[in-house]
Amino acid sequence: MKIQEVVSIIGGEVLCCNHLLDREVEFAFASDLMSDVLTTQVDKMLLLTGLANLQAIRTAEMSDINCVVFVRNKKVTPEMISLAIELEIIIVECKTSMFSASGKLYTNGLKPVF
Repeated sequence: MKIQEVVSIIGGEVLCCNHLLDREVEFAFASDLMSDVLTTQVDKMLLLTGLANLQAIRTAEMSDINCVVFVRNKKVTPEMISLAIELEIIIVECKTSMFSASGKLYTNGLKPVF
């Protein structure tokens, strides 16, 4: 699934790296615990999280995640956007809960990691 489709399905707003929305994702992982994210070893994965800080962006970088969706209407800081642009990580804000966003993506074909 292309990231543009993900954004459409969850009703998200892309905050940076619009030129990369044709990237493909196959898996989604939902967590606020970045230590759990670091244990995943899956390609073509996006992260859904409510942890709106630089640690989430750094964790995505270390885990080769190229899209982070911030759920529960969490707001991203300018510093987070700047780092994401530098690392070419797409940032999406979503008003829905993590449960709702995960369910919509699962129903539309994204696979869970576990």
